[in-house]
Amino acid sequence: MIYTVYILHFSDGSLYIGQTNNLSERLKNHSAKNAKAAKFTKNRGNFELVYKENYKSRIEAMRREKQLKGWTRAKKEALISGNLKLLKEL
Repeated sequence: MIYTVYILHFSDGSLYIGQTNNLSERLKNHSAKNAKAAKFTKNRGNFELVYKENYKSRIEAMRREKQLKGWTRAKKEALISGNLKLLKEL
């Protein structure tokens, strides 16, 4: 099974980082703002999937999600834009 760590960018400028084993279903839940959507995403505007990484195990995905959540906004934006030089500097 593949596990995906993903970053969403919301119309209010906020970023959301999550992980799942079914990205398309998870994005549907976030869009529908239903009970399975994260509380954070329910009160935000529209969003765009701006980044994703795949892992072979849930534990790897969970570790990466935690790592990304600890990063500064600037470092997350460097990752999203693919600016590896800036990412290393930060």
